[in-house]
Amino acid sequence: MASTHKGPAGRRGRSTRASLSALLLLLTLLLTSRPARAQALSVVPVRIQMGPGQKAAVLSVTNQGTSETAVQVRIYAWNQKDGEDRLVESNNVLVSPPLATIGPGGAQVIRLMLRETAQTREATYRVIVDQIPPPAAAGSVQIALRMSIPVFAQPAARTAPHLQFHIESDAERSYLVASNLGGRHEVIRNVEVATGDGRQLKPSSDSSPYILAGATRRWAIPAQGPIAKTGKTLQLTARSDSGAISVQVPVVDLR
Repeated sequence: MASTHKGPAGRRGRSTRASLSALLLLLTLLLTSRPARAQALSVVPVRIQMGPGQKAAVLSVTNQGTSETAVQVRIYAWNQKDGEDRLVESNNVLVSPPLATIGPGGAQVIRLMLRETAQTREATYRVIVDQIPPPAAAGSVQIALRMSIPVFAQPAARTAPHLQFHIESDAERSYLVASNLGGRHEVIRNVEVATGDGRQLKPSSDSSPYILAGATRRWAIPAQGPIAKTGKTLQLTARSDSGAISVQVPVVDLR
């Protein structure tokens, strides 16, 4: 009866084959991988605020790289629906120039012109700046940059944000819900919810901090089990562009 025991020679053979396989894999990765290169672009300002009656604004795109690059500039109407950002093509804002080539170390001024000013509440847009990289050199891959710049255009009448909060919760999930009933956007950061048992819960921060006028946003609250019974209130603290927020927030059934 043949023995199934592997001696030192068998182990050495397996070790040699494993080493050769690892070496072949490494060589394959080295031969097939290509360096990724991205040209550095910067845009200022990072947020455009247009006051009442203002119909024009500018931003500057600077090429911080070492070679010439081209950019395309487009603008979209920006709204929020079902808690998500939506961008819709708009012809209410003219962009000049929509295409530009920028030399190394150079800058391009982009002009924005409103066809119509905002009426009863703030109008919101997003300027999308896309890099158009030159053809990639042999053995390299070019990575195109995209930058999204918010634009807020104020109506003639004075507007302000007006936030209302509540928490939706069941046995498994909880969400912080904020509705902006005002006529101007708000920015919410550093949100914490204090529970009755002393926990400080931080809603997820992976979504946009902006709450546009007339919009509702929802943030998941990571917690094990329900955080409070329906009808109770919890303490919410946060920072906004308007200042510190500290309010009692009601808990309702998850809808």
